[in-house]
Amino acid sequence: MNLFAEIRTLVTDSLTALAAEGVLPAGLDHAQVAVEPPRDPAHGDMATNAAMVLAKPAGMAPRAIAEALAARLAQDPRVAGAEVAGPGFLNLRLSAVMWQGLVKAVLTEGLSFGKSGMGAGRKVNVEFVSANPTGPMHVGHVRGAVVGDALSRLLAFAGWDVTREYYINDGGAQVDVLARSAYERYREANGLEPEIREGLYPGDYLIPVGEALKARFGTSLLDKDESVWLAEIRDIASAMMMEEIRGDLAALGVRMDVYSSEKALYGTGQIEAAIDTLRGMGLIYEGVLEPPKGKTPEDWEPRVQTLFRSTAHGDDVDRPVMKSDGSWTYFAPDIAYHFNKVQRGFDELIDIFGADHGGYVKRMKAAVSALSNGRVPLDIKLVQLVKLYKNGEPLRDVVEQAGADVTRFMMLTRKNDVTLDFDFAKVLEQSKDNPVFYVQYANARINSVLRKSREAGIDCSDAALAQADLAILSHPAEIEMAKKLAEWPRLVEIAAKGNEPHRVAFYLYELASEFHGLWNKGNDDTSLRFVQEGNAATSAAKVALARATGVVISAGLGILGVTPVEEMR
Repeated sequence: MNLFAEIRTLVTDSLTALAAEGVLPAGLDHAQVAVEPPRDPAHGDMATNAAMVLAKPAGMAPRAIAEALAARLAQDPRVAGAEVAGPGFLNLRLSAVMWQGLVKAVLTEGLSFGKSGMGAGRKVNVEFVSANPTGPMHVGHVRGAVVGDALSRLLAFAGWDVTREYYINDGGAQVDVLARSAYERYREANGLEPEIREGLYPGDYLIPVGEALKARFGTSLLDKDESVWLAEIRDIASAMMMEEIRGDLAALGVRMDVYSSEKALYGTGQIEAAIDTLRGMGLIYEGVLEPPKGKTPEDWEPRVQTLFRSTAHGDDVDRPVMKSDGSWTYFAPDIAYHFNKVQRGFDELIDIFGADHGGYVKRMKAAVSALSNGRVPLDIKLVQLVKLYKNGEPLRDVVEQAGADVTRFMMLTRKNDVTLDFDFAKVLEQSKDNPVFYVQYANARINSVLRKSREAGIDCSDAALAQADLAILSHPAEIEMAKKLAEWPRLVEIAAKGNEPHRVAFYLYELASEFHGLWNKGNDDTSLRFVQEGNAATSAAKVALARATGVVISAGLGILGVTPVEEMR
């Protein structure tokens, strides 16, 4: 049940009826008609812009349309009042029975309440994390992992067919550096002094790799030229790093459907095929780029390169795909990889990149636009840095100390393109200022209500609570609680449309705040307490409201990948 969608249908049906009566012109397009919460809750429960968006095509004053629409809507039992405001905005107040019925709908639909068919089964590929397999993940990667996983869950909840994908960057020079670094740890495992020269990876995390290489090769590779061992050690070391990364993702509760390898694109003709496809469109040419901004003739050497005419698809400049020495640029395999995703039949692509990939956005969008003939949209989300306030901790340490649930929730308390502060003291604090605690505390309180109700002999199954006399829920504070629940289906669609899972975390905090407010009012007004001693019927109705709130909290936490707690410890 999406109450906002239901009332929008009521509005558009009323507009159609007014057109049939000759009050409005026939054939008006209702696509831009919206029903949403008013900016000021004091103005009503919902507001519609119908008169404002239809005034020009109808050739009528917006207020005249609003007044006719208000009179029509007032005849419907679901509408308690319709008031025209300003030049033609229309504010609506719904009958109490609508909010009471909303509670029943939540209990009847359960965790499916708020699910949407907006995605219509369209196939979407969400690529995220994709950290180089040159070392373990750190807290800088975790945010992208959480955002990507939560977005995948959100889109699935809203009706998309989602594939989670990790692109292993194992085809570039960095994995050669990994192999050389691992070789030094192999020498160390054999009792020699490692030569961790500048440009190699100095981390101790490669010591186990060196031990594994010793166990496999003994001393046979010592003092051998790197042409003998580079390729094999590169494969072994990157595989071991990926195994560690998979473990880190598992600790965070993140699963991938597909792991794709950059290395697999080389020597298979896939890069050549993608570039030839662009060439066939007249988008590949030999040319010389203008010097980058800030360059002077002294430090800029013009040279002929193979270029992708990305400016034909919205980029600022054309981009090289092949260097003057005939080797591919980093961009070329990325083009091929995205072409592969297009060929796999995805209707939409989403990439979650680190903030340092901002320069890649326009060129990748241009490539996908060209290779899909504009059919497949690519949305790229840049994830800003995390400021960790407790030394620089690798991912596994962060998750082990804060917990996967706390880590995940906190990573979604800011929009992805805003820097996030991760303060260990704050995330473990039990206060309203800690959003994950505040939401979980609301859920724990709801579970305490259910336990107390069962002890009082009340049937707290969802089916039984849905049959309670919900007309008892008439206090303004209870109606406000139901109104907040009604926002959930609309919030899901807004968040999914914008690929913004952080909106779910924001909403859950607001919902928890509304519930805690209702709980606290019960301390002063005993009639608002959920369990009414000696009055089973009243208790059942009030417990139904609490349970409905718990259902929505659980659904929202499920999208965030967070397990609801039943009691605080």
